[in-house]
Amino acid sequence: MDVAGLQLPSQYSRRLDWFAVDLEGEHSAMDGQILEEHTEYVVYAIHRILDLYKESWDARAREHAAISGILPKSVILVGHSMGGFVARAAIVHPHLRKSAVETILTLSSPHQSPPLALQPSLGHYFARVNEEWRKGYEVQTNQAGRQVSGPALSKVVIVSITGGINDYQVRSKLESLEGIVPSAHGFMITSTSMKNVWLSMEHQVILWCNQLVVQVSHTLLSLIDSKTGQPYDDTRKRLAIFSKMLRSGVAQSFDQMKQSQTSMQSSLFPTMGERGSQVHTLPECPANVQWSNDGLERDLYIQTKTVTVLAMDGRRRWLDIQKLGSDGRNHFVLVTNLAPCSGVRLHLWPERGKLPLDFPVDKRVQEVTSKMGHIPSGPAPRQIEPGSQTEQPPPSAVFMLGPEDMRGFRFLTISVAPRPSISGRPPPAASMAVGQFFDPEEGQKKLSPLTLLSSSYSQKEIFLKEDHPIAFNLSFGISLGLLPVTLSLKTAGCGIKDSGLPVEEAGDTENSRLCKLRCFPPVALAWDVTAGLHVIPNFYTETIAVDSAPALWSSTQESDKSTILLLVDPHCSYKSSITISFTAAASRFLLLNSSQIIALCFAVIFFALMCQAHAWDLGSPIPSMLRAVQSNLRMPFPALLLIVVPISVALLLSLLIDQSVPPLSFIVISTLCYLLANGFMIIFVSISQLVFYVAAVVQIFVKTRWQLGERVKLFRQFTSLSSGFFSLKVVRFVAANSSLVIAMVASTLVCLVHPALGLFILVLRHAFCCHSALCSSFTASFRSRTQRMDFSEYEKDVSDRPTQFSVDSDHKSRDSFLGDNYSSSPESAGSFVDTQLDFFHHQHGLLTLHLLAALMFVPSLAAWWQRVGTGQSFPWLLDSVLCICVILHGTCNPKPDSTFFSFPSSSILGGELRMYYIYQFAGCYSFLSGLALAPYRVFYAMAMVGLFSLVLNVLQKRSREKGEAHVKRRKHSHRH
Repeated sequence: MDVAGLQLPSQYSRRLDWFAVDLEGEHSAMDGQILEEHTEYVVYAIHRILDLYKESWDARAREHAAISGILPKSVILVGHSMGGFVARAAIVHPHLRKSAVETILTLSSPHQSPPLALQPSLGHYFARVNEEWRKGYEVQTNQAGRQVSGPALSKVVIVSITGGINDYQVRSKLESLEGIVPSAHGFMITSTSMKNVWLSMEHQVILWCNQLVVQVSHTLLSLIDSKTGQPYDDTRKRLAIFSKMLRSGVAQSFDQMKQSQTSMQSSLFPTMGERGSQVHTLPECPANVQWSNDGLERDLYIQTKTVTVLAMDGRRRWLDIQKLGSDGRNHFVLVTNLAPCSGVRLHLWPERGKLPLDFPVDKRVQEVTSKMGHIPSGPAPRQIEPGSQTEQPPPSAVFMLGPEDMRGFRFLTISVAPRPSISGRPPPAASMAVGQFFDPEEGQKKLSPLTLLSSSYSQKEIFLKEDHPIAFNLSFGISLGLLPVTLSLKTAGCGIKDSGLPVEEAGDTENSRLCKLRCFPPVALAWDVTAGLHVIPNFYTETIAVDSAPALWSSTQESDKSTILLLVDPHCSYKSSITISFTAAASRFLLLNSSQIIALCFAVIFFALMCQAHAWDLGSPIPSMLRAVQSNLRMPFPALLLIVVPISVALLLSLLIDQSVPPLSFIVISTLCYLLANGFMIIFVSISQLVFYVAAVVQIFVKTRWQLGERVKLFRQFTSLSSGFFSLKVVRFVAANSSLVIAMVASTLVCLVHPALGLFILVLRHAFCCHSALCSSFTASFRSRTQRMDFSEYEKDVSDRPTQFSVDSDHKSRDSFLGDNYSSSPESAGSFVDTQLDFFHHQHGLLTLHLLAALMFVPSLAAWWQRVGTGQSFPWLLDSVLCICVILHGTCNPKPDSTFFSFPSSSILGGELRMYYIYQFAGCYSFLSGLALAPYRVFYAMAMVGLFSLVLNVLQKRSREKGEAHVKRRKHSHRH
């Protein structure tokens, strides 16, 4: 962990106290115990920083030095990645001083859950900290319902900054504060919608990206009250500073967007109120930004619905709202590269006679320049000669008014400042502004999921004729986080030729040059409920994807939609095409649903074990894991049942708990994840089975060669030494009680060292059992075929001998020939082979399940290994208990006949408890854990299976003991 703190300042009036928290190494972030240790260290660091100020204050007081200001009472925490979560965990730590931390800023930090919640203790730690935060904002009451005290975290403000689409380690959905922090105490913002940033960045880049670092630094400095040298005590004041310094006007507008497409454009920007002429809701331009008003002789009265400004001419344009905003075109939009206040100003004027004469002048006119939102602009146009331009300048701001904003007003004025003349310097870049009254319904295009899917083989084209709306809205029925699209926009005409005929692909260079000179470059604004705003300047062709994961259990219907707003010049015509990007969709699918797929892999294995148990109950041979997994995909049953039941339970729980139903994409994506998990398991099981078969064949081959050389003296000495070793009592005890020894060794490692080591010991035991069973099966099969051939020759030879040989001697000779381990009948030899194959398939299933469980602890094991020698502690009790239960499942039931043991019970499942039902329930629970993005919960299912295995094993031994005692009593009574 990096803890960087500022040194004590010499002047307390110039104080800014914060320190940054960052976890080094990705593996450290995947261990719950390490996070708790870092939390304790952060609490210590906070106290130490505050104590240093107190010690310095006391030292200066003893020296009678001049002291100004007051001692700091709190520090500001800035956390990156898991450091942000550690900062939150420190806030609710019981040893933290009251009000020691009141402001937190996190960068790419997961708050909802870990990126991969693999370790049970890690998931439990996240859940516990989040629950403490939820309770911290609740009013404390007594048993009678009276308020005892205010919320414990009433003074805490937190802001989460996400990296956006380029952050492949932590998704924006995990960085959200929704459900943890009330909106009055914090918010989440994406770097793509941050003021003066507008960029998506990787997980580590967010630490050193200059645009973001500068903006965050200015924000932290703005939190300090210049009078007291302390952070503002008022929570609303600090949150307002964060909002003002980080949020752009466009981003705030999109956050307030309504889902109704008819009213979308009117809600892009916040309304002024019902009585716009009498309500001052927005600040005016600064007083130091002024230009002279030359009078009405320089005013222009616009008669068309579209107004164009090509230069800073110092004039004021008057637009009649009642006249130009008729015929449903009651929305106004302005796209410009003029700077607000210093370059352009906009005012709303009431109609004469509508207000009393004594009404204040400053209230008659409403300045709305502050409603203009900045957007990132593309590169400035090239100038071949000073003052000349080859292209229209790109827009840098957008302004929009809805009918609610203009209600009560008659005129809208656009005041343009005169062009500044600076001697000795090149003239500034060209300026432009294009405004328009438009009807939102004319610029809407809804694209359903079926339309998007059809664009994969038939390109979807949209043609925009001249005089089209500036704001053209593309509404997608499915989130672009699930299905990214490639959107292209080409200029088809600009009034030079017939606008109905697109420009030829060969391209008329002169026409293209003139179009660029007349039309400003298009701008695309992509918006998503979770990911926020993403602005693409100079937009022509781009694969658009948003960092959203709508197909989740907690998703809403609104999160399954995305919006792209194109700002295009109405003087030009455009041809747009939309296609699906399957490569981008596949990469996003695996990235967003990795946690879900991991948990569903456990569900697949449990369902395969269920299939094996069902076959045993029917008296059939146990199918291989490969066949069991494939049989669970058989349509319509059991595949349909295994998919529909868990998803239906998830939908029902969502309806009962959240009073909402996830979108349709939740069902589709969950089904695809389950099928993909089956595919991964089929590949894994096939490879592991092939490895075991190859190893068994190699061992049999080597063993055969070894037996041919047994007469060699060296081999006989080695055999005698090994036989002496295996005759030792300790070795014989271990061999006779291998399951008990393995359970004790694995449990010791789980409790004292690390859970992964104990699980790997269990996996090695399963691998040894699989190998031994397969070798025995192959050897028995080979011998049975050889002995059948030899026995047929033996029977032929006996038939030619004299008849004085009795039948008994014949059977004795045959039994002696076959050996003691095999019966005289060929069917018994085949039965031994089938038994060994059943044992192999059973152990192979346990091996696959427990190997996946061991791999879940690998990131934690890597973190543990990095800390060897720096101070160790025992594993968390939760991890140890769950892993011991997993070990019980692998050691209590080594044979199929005990694993699928059932006993009578009149109250359980119709009078009989079977492992079939236990595996079925464990699989469904693992399925639900995957849908909840909590793969660590599969350990609860495995622990339940382990406990039931122990219970069934104990009941089986008792039933055997009762059976033997009953036989002994019958023998004793028979003697008497």
